[in-house]
Amino acid sequence: MIDKPGMIDKTESHTREDRHSSRRLRLQTLVRLRWLAVGGQALTVFIVAFWLKFPLPLIASSSLIAALAWVNFYLTIRYPPTHRLEAPAAFALLGFDLLQLCALLFITGGLANPFAALVCVPVIISFASQPIRYSTALIGFAMVCITVLAFSPFPLPWFDGVEINVHNVMQFGVWCSIASTMAFAAFYAYRVSMEASQLADALAATELVLQREKHLSQLDGLAAAAAHELGTPLATISVVAKEMERELKDDDRFREDVMLLRSQSERCRDILRRLTTLSSEGEAHMRRLPLSSMIEEIVAPHREFGITLELIEKSPRKDEPVTDRNAGIMYGLGNLIENAVDYAREKVIVTVEHDHDKVLIVIEDDGNGYAPDILTRIGEPYVTKRQKEDTAGGLGLGLFIAKTLLERSGASLVFENRDPESAGARIRIEWPRMLIDANSTK
Repeated sequence: MIDKPGMIDKTESHTREDRHSSRRLRLQTLVRLRWLAVGGQALTVFIVAFWLKFPLPLIASSSLIAALAWVNFYLTIRYPPTHRLEAPAAFALLGFDLLQLCALLFITGGLANPFAALVCVPVIISFASQPIRYSTALIGFAMVCITVLAFSPFPLPWFDGVEINVHNVMQFGVWCSIASTMAFAAFYAYRVSMEASQLADALAATELVLQREKHLSQLDGLAAAAAHELGTPLATISVVAKEMERELKDDDRFREDVMLLRSQSERCRDILRRLTTLSSEGEAHMRRLPLSSMIEEIVAPHREFGITLELIEKSPRKDEPVTDRNAGIMYGLGNLIENAVDYAREKVIVTVEHDHDKVLIVIEDDGNGYAPDILTRIGEPYVTKRQKEDTAGGLGLGLFIAKTLLERSGASLVFENRDPESAGARIRIEWPRMLIDANSTK
């Protein structure tokens, strides 16, 4: 079972195109982090040099800190706070931060410096906010930097007369520790950031779909308003046409034109009368309908695709829920049924059941069912799609939207394969009865 084509594919394409812009790093965010780095480095150098009185290359250290502060100050006055960095610019700035920090570490003991782990910070920021190719290049550069730090000839600032010599094995251990921490933290930050970005995009697409469905459901009200507003001027046209017909009935030059004008105005009045009748007499049908009518309306468009679509009602209609025309429910169920029809071999069964406590809808098809590795991921946005001849899986944005809309209405969904003797997939959608009935009173 796969996503609905058309609008969903366009929405998914649109959100994927926007994802790059949504992950652009805001310059002010980076500037604030760098001011924090400048303050931390300056405070550390001050404590080491003037409080602990350790021998320290003070001029070189201060120059490196000043360089970072100067670049930060230039960026602050050159660009507005809302400026967002393109990926190459962000890569350059994070690379500069990494190089400045490693230079400072290089002249203060290399990997023996307890602050060497801070090398991971620019890499983590990049993986959390930048495209993967730039982040991969940055972590490669960071690996080179920490390798160079392992061969630093400068001693760690320490008490006079005492020199700390780190054994090569210990140096290698520190290198492995920093490298593994950097790789793990970067991958973790990338995965969390991507999932959050995908979820935000998918929820935005869900809101767009729901808004469009609600707009379509409100067209009957707009038609009634149009009929009401057009009624008065059309009546005036009809009266004038009758007067013209009476005055010009003996004039062959205008008689046919006037008769045509009157007949067309009467036709327009008939059309508006039907629209008004639909709005006034059919309001209950348009706005509030029994469960069986809603299901039939959802199922009907999918009967003409060469697949047998069987609707089974296990409960009597006399006690069925009556609900509002909920755009989210109708779109979500329609999407799931369309997916079932797409991947069924011959038949799709929609079973409806209700009692005093719950409303249950089960959608079953006789296709290949869900692949085991996909079954646990159903409902995640942007899962890679599959070909139709493959086993059911690869569900993406369309199913995520349908699932989200149904869950917002209070439904719980279960996706599973049918019994071993009956091939195919099964979806169980269940609402508490009070939620379905409550919709009719809203």
